[in-house]
Amino acid sequence: MRLVLVGPPGAGKGTQAQFIASNLSIPKISTGDIFRANVSGGTELGRIAKEYMDRGDLVPDEVTIAMVRDRLSESDAQDGFLLDGFPRNVPQAEILKKMLSEFGAALDVVLELVVDDEEVVRRLAGRRTCGQCGRIWHVDFDDKKDDVCDVCGGRLYQREDDSEETVRHRLEVYQEQTAPLVSFYADESLLVGVDATGPVEEITQRAMEALRPFAD
Repeated sequence: MRLVLVGPPGAGKGTQAQFIASNLSIPKISTGDIFRANVSGGTELGRIAKEYMDRGDLVPDEVTIAMVRDRLSESDAQDGFLLDGFPRNVPQAEILKKMLSEFGAALDVVLELVVDDEEVVRRLAGRRTCGQCGRIWHVDFDDKKDDVCDVCGGRLYQREDDSEETVRHRLEVYQEQTAPLVSFYADESLLVGVDATGPVEEITQRAMEALRPFAD
């Protein structure tokens, strides 16, 4: 199965990508993983990407796309894959479609993890990080009534990128840049949505049920 996973920040894409790929026995391919592999491996693309990252600049689309192309051409991705984090916009989706066509392949399905904005804010803005051991707690899910880590006794703090203001801005960026992918893939008759609220195991079960018609 050739699958793309989409959804807003806080939807649980990373967690679900791991479980779904494992259940389907296909590689999970994320842009983060690809970047790290190229940089640590000292590839030409990795060296180019590192120059941009060291300057604090965004890696150009053409470098990211070249890395994705190389990864999808590897032997373990020939019979299927799960893409997480790519494509991020409609132009990248069109490039992916052309790329797969050149490989004699096409996407089978695009799975959207559906969660409303207020739930995303609750999930992300409720996180607290231990300044000593780095463990992450949640004011609701872990029933934290104080700002002390239960593991090491360190003080908990809210990271800047977990503030409500930052989370809402990330959602705005998602709506502007990435959400149009939903319409694009709906028009391609590839989109399937699943409710991404509730326990992780239940979300995985819903996802697998939604993907069943696309399995060989």
